[in-house]
Amino acid sequence: MSAGTYTPRPGAAPLPRMIAAQTALETRMLLRNGEQLLLTVIIPTLLLVLFSAVDVVDTGAGKSVDFLAPGVLALAVMSTAFTGQAIATGFERRYGVLKRLGASPLPRWALMTAKTLSVLVTEVLQIVLLTGIAFALGWSPEGNPFAVLLLLVLGTAAFSGLGLLMAGTLKAEATLAAANLVFLLLLVGGGVIVPLDKFPDAVQSVLGLLPVSALSEGLRDVLQHGAPMPWGEAGILAVWAVLGLGAAARFFRWE
Repeated sequence: MSAGTYTPRPGAAPLPRMIAAQTALETRMLLRNGEQLLLTVIIPTLLLVLFSAVDVVDTGAGKSVDFLAPGVLALAVMSTAFTGQAIATGFERRYGVLKRLGASPLPRWALMTAKTLSVLVTEVLQIVLLTGIAFALGWSPEGNPFAVLLLLVLGTAAFSGLGLLMAGTLKAEATLAAANLVFLLLLVGGGVIVPLDKFPDAVQSVLGLLPVSALSEGLRDVLQHGAPMPWGEAGILAVWAVLGLGAAARFFRWE
């Protein structure tokens, strides 16, 4: 046995390995959090099953699940990319976790990349679960899968930027209250469960510019009505994504 066999080789792991490890950690932490599971899984599932089985809201012609499924998918994206990420990141910032991770060999941009990848992994699990439930309820989707994927990616980028902006500028307690309040308001007024045409005309034009409205209506155009690509809604989401991510990069405070 030669000398130096057990000599340590200090140094950072390769960057892709660090990002993968941080992504796995972020995903496990999210899935183990009861409040996060309530937002990301339980509430969307209950809304989909309840309003599909009970005729409470007039969703127009056709089966209720055909209207509700796209809206609930949009709600799932919002709950993970915005509400869940804002609350988790806000408390990590308060407890100094972000500050310590920012001083580690993992670059700050790589940490945010890992958080984004964790959001995407969680969303895939949500979509698989909700899609399976919707099919069991008789859902008959149509449209172009590429258009659906593009809308989901744009929606994730938009909500992630807004969530990180909130988490990086407000105190943790304020982030917790504001994120949950926004979630409830957008659930009611974002076209998720209640069609936008049920609101007054003057309000519809404003609500249609919200990211959750653009995502839910865009998914509905594709999956319910078979539209090739709702460029109007995609454009709204793209604008929100640019504004949200740009503002988060500019104003996010690590301490």
